[in-house]
Amino acid sequence: MIPVFKRATAVSMGITAAFLIAVGATSAAAAPGGKHGEPPLLTEADCTPLTGLTISASDIGLPTSGADIETAVWDAAGNYCAVTGWIRAVSAPQDMQFRVNLPAAWNGRTLQFGGGGFDGSLVTATGNYTAQPAGSPTALSQGWVTLGSDGGHQGGPGFDGTFQLDEELFLNYGQWSVKKAHDAAYAVIDAAYGVVPQWSYFIGGSQGGHEALDAAARYPKDYDGIIANYPAYNVTMMHVGAVNFRDALLLDGGAGHLNAAETASITNAVYATCDTLDGAPDGIVSNVGACNEVFDVQSLACPAGVDPATVDTCLSEMEIAAALKITTDYDLGIEIEGNSVFAKSALFEGALYQGFAGFGSGPLSQGLQFQVFNATMQYGVAGNPPDWNGYTVDPLDYAERVQEVGEIMDVTDVSLNRFRAYGGKVILTHGTIDDFITPHNTLQYYAALQDEFGPRLDSFLKFYMVPGWGHGQGRFVAQYDGLDAIVNWVEQDVAPSGLVARDGNPGADRTRPMCEYPSWPLYQGYGSLDQASSYQCVTE
Repeated sequence: MIPVFKRATAVSMGITAAFLIAVGATSAAAAPGGKHGEPPLLTEADCTPLTGLTISASDIGLPTSGADIETAVWDAAGNYCAVTGWIRAVSAPQDMQFRVNLPAAWNGRTLQFGGGGFDGSLVTATGNYTAQPAGSPTALSQGWVTLGSDGGHQGGPGFDGTFQLDEELFLNYGQWSVKKAHDAAYAVIDAAYGVVPQWSYFIGGSQGGHEALDAAARYPKDYDGIIANYPAYNVTMMHVGAVNFRDALLLDGGAGHLNAAETASITNAVYATCDTLDGAPDGIVSNVGACNEVFDVQSLACPAGVDPATVDTCLSEMEIAAALKITTDYDLGIEIEGNSVFAKSALFEGALYQGFAGFGSGPLSQGLQFQVFNATMQYGVAGNPPDWNGYTVDPLDYAERVQEVGEIMDVTDVSLNRFRAYGGKVILTHGTIDDFITPHNTLQYYAALQDEFGPRLDSFLKFYMVPGWGHGQGRFVAQYDGLDAIVNWVEQDVAPSGLVARDGNPGADRTRPMCEYPSWPLYQGYGSLDQASSYQCVTE
């Protein structure tokens, strides 16, 4: 018998209904007072009295019990007021924490920072935004109001999915925390400056990229521009669909498992085959299409007479089968928000799968992909049954609940049309060697956008695939000035053009052009391999 998902209380059953009402008029409860006036200078004398400020539930456009400011502390070194508060739950066992930083000289803009993973800890929003160039001034130091939250709950390290047992906390994480933090912050801003922002932006990566797309798609009147880097927009499919990784590594009783050395043998062969297909021997595979045509994992098969169990430099039949399974689109058999396909891995395109994103030490000690699968399946889908075994569970046994979870967490088929209609702009990026959220996942999303908007898409969304960039790491750690680019597009109607990314790896001193998909950077045959000016964006 399939365990029934545990609901918190009768009160929480009403949360979803209240949510539907709120989303129906998603920004009817937008920022109090509208956009008006010039902000005054803020001083320490203005900051301290914000402690104890109470925000009415009516000022927050989703179900809450209002909010309270816990601390308001003047940071003399940074010349800003750091405000921390709690958005009170309706029935959940936890309140939601948020942070707003109010500069002395405000430029009239807000920048909301996204979280990461399962969230669960406060984003203070005082440092660099995702993929910001190292050494460049923070948004806060430039006069922006910055804000963040804990994503709607407090959790343990890693992928602690226990919060998913409570409906309100689950909805907070899946889609509500973005709006709740925005509205609470606007109330604080209005109280501090007497005016509210002229412009509102959101930047994040991974889960923060998902939250950026939530901001645009679900709350289009609240935001003017967003940047979504390697977004986890379809969290449910990403997590549940990772059963494909589990089953690949468990082939033939675990004979398919790829240890770190075997995985490195694959990626070393990929780079040996594909690195120079873009004209540059630089350790980056830029011509991914050509790489897919020429790389053959069968070339790594152990020769006759060599026992695969004794070496890591060649692969067994089962290990090759596992690698092929991982690098093939997988039909889950359950449609989640209009999609049933878990996108293939980029293992044969340069994704490294080492360290935090590796496959673990053995078939029953798998890595990150299994962790997220197990967490969401155990708590969000199955409701934490006492006899849980993530290595044997079949998602098809929970098909209906998986679809319900998709409605909570995913933004896959929530249209950006209203955001476009209100003048919103989107910068979307992904790295070609992301070994946690495969780049093919975002390619699926972009293809769906092309189907929906056709030639209109380019007028409000720019998509960049960055060769060598992984999940915040990789052979080329992209850092680019996304904030200026999105501001110029939103406020001056100057679309991004000629963006350049710098490699943020320690000791690296190289740049590459950020090419709009489907183009990629081809070395022109002259000039420094380390300079963006030596490359041309091409499509063939």
